[in-house]
Amino acid sequence: MPCTRSFVQVDVFSTSPYRGNPVAVVLDGADLTDEEMQRLARWTNLSETTFVLTPTVAEADYRLRIFTPESELPFAGHPTLGSARAWLDGGGMPRHADRIVQQCAAGLVTVRRGDGVLSFAAPPLIRDGALDDAYLKQIVAAFGIGRDRVLAHQWVDNGPGWAVLQLATADEVLALEPDLSLIPTAMVGAIGAYPHGSPHDFEMRTFAPRCGVAEDPACGSMNAAVGQWLTTTGAAPSAYRVSQGARLGRAATIEITTGTDGTVWVSGATTVCIRGTIAL
Repeated sequence: MPCTRSFVQVDVFSTSPYRGNPVAVVLDGADLTDEEMQRLARWTNLSETTFVLTPTVAEADYRLRIFTPESELPFAGHPTLGSARAWLDGGGMPRHADRIVQQCAAGLVTVRRGDGVLSFAAPPLIRDGALDDAYLKQIVAAFGIGRDRVLAHQWVDNGPGWAVLQLATADEVLALEPDLSLIPTAMVGAIGAYPHGSPHDFEMRTFAPRCGVAEDPACGSMNAAVGQWLTTTGAAPSAYRVSQGARLGRAATIEITTGTDGTVWVSGATTVCIRGTIAL
C-alpha cells in the first residue's frame, strides 16, 4: 500500500515566489527504491526532485538523493538550498546553529545559515581545464555562434558534468537559440557580463539535454563551479551577482562570494511555496 509522506516544493534563487527554480522535496525517503524515486522525478517534470534520508555518517544532519527526470545526480546546487530550507521548515534541527551539513553522493556539503539566506560551499571540481577543440566546435555549432565570440571556455564539473563558454556580453548570452539536438548528451552553460553599474554582474544560462532538461531556470552547481573558475583567474571579483532565467520568464539572482580561506559560497533566496503530503 502507498505510504503518505510529507512533501514540499521550494522556490530557489528568487525573492519573488514562482520566479526562481522550483525543487520538489520528499521529506521522508525511507524505504523507497531507486526506481520509485526516479519515477516520481520523471512525473514532477522539474529539473530536480529530492529525497531526504537518515545520514550514514556522524557529521551530517541528513542525507539527500537528487534526481532529474532522467537520472540521479551526485550533487546539484538549487536542490541543496531548497532541500535545506524544506528540512528546516519541516522541523529539522541541525547539530550546529549556524550551518547544516548535507550528505550526498558527492560527499559532505556545508550549508551556511545567515540573515534568512542559505549559502552552500562550492564542492571541489572533479574536472577542469580548457575544452578540447572537437567538443568546443560542437557546442559553438549548437549555439549558432562563431568561434570568435568565445572569450574563454572551461570544464567546470563538480558532479553533473558541466562545461561553460564565456561570451563578451550578457546580451549575447540572452540571444542564444541553441539547437540541443546537436549536443544531446551535453551539460553546458554560457555566461556574459553586464555593463558596469548594472543590478547584476553576469547573465548565466545552462542547458542540460543529457538530463532531460532543455534549459535550467537557475543552476546552483554551474554557478558554484563557474564562480571558482572566474574568481581564481581574476575574471570576476571575489563577490558578484548573477541573473538567470530571464528567457524562461523567471527572475533568479545568485550571489557568489569568496571567503578568506578561498571557499566559494553560493547564496540565494528560498521560499516554501507548497506544503502537503504525497502517496508513495
